[in-house]
Amino acid sequence: MRPRQTLLLGLMLLVPVLAFLFLKSFGTNHYALPTFFPERVDSTQVGGKWQRDTVYHHLNSFGLTSQSGHPEAIAEIAGRGLYVAGFLCANCPGASPEPIAQLARVQELYRQDSQVKLVTYLTAGITPEKAAEQYGAIAGKWWFLAGDSATMRRVADDYHLPTATNSTIQTSNLFLIDRDQQIRGIYDGTKHKEIERLLTEIGVLLYIYEHDDADR
Repeated sequence: MRPRQTLLLGLMLLVPVLAFLFLKSFGTNHYALPTFFPERVDSTQVGGKWQRDTVYHHLNSFGLTSQSGHPEAIAEIAGRGLYVAGFLCANCPGASPEPIAQLARVQELYRQDSQVKLVTYLTAGITPEKAAEQYGAIAGKWWFLAGDSATMRRVADDYHLPTATNSTIQTSNLFLIDRDQQIRGIYDGTKHKEIERLLTEIGVLLYIYEHDDADR
């Protein structure tokens, strides 16, 4: 075999080995999703040494009314999966229709995956029943939730949303929530690249769940 052919063959064999080593060394960290809103740092003693662990915010489970007309606990909706959450102020001037349209897209893409749910908090201007009908919500897949103004303000505070000068609750952001009720991603629902990132990170979280469950 000629030296040049030997070199090419060696490179062809080396590439997959290097790729494997790269993924093994960096894959876990590369695909780890962040957790948002740290609340405190706890110190625990392990093997005679102190370890510091950051404790992140867990969303509260408010009893809000859905399109079914019954109170729904958000933790029960999510179950052992994940959900994408957003806020809709139907009568707010200047509110973009794009985030709600993107949630409809997520619903269609994950129509058959019971681990992926959608939640839209209605802050003004429309009832859960009308919203579910208008946006084509699939029963058991996409929940529209509403409550009195004080409760909806607490929900907005739970997501660390700022209070507008007129006290309206309005945001174009979408949120990826894991099965522990922690925020793992925040996305601008009006930007295509942000939605593509959301879809990618949904896949990452599902991958993590699949392998975590397989290891148990």
